Amino acid sequence: VGVLVERYGLTVDAAFQVLVRHSQHHNVKLRDVARRLVEEGDLPDEVTSQA
Repeated sequence: VGVLVERYGLTVDAAFQVLVRHSQHHNVKLRDVARRLVEEGDLPDEVTSQA
């Protein structure tokens, strides 16, 4: 969440919702979405376009 807040100027709640939507849409556990963001420093364009 903090990465999205810092990079895109989102609120904590909005950043969390971006991660949740991606998790649900792709049937990927939320922790795995967050791990990818931290480890790779990026998420697919579809996630960042929601931000």
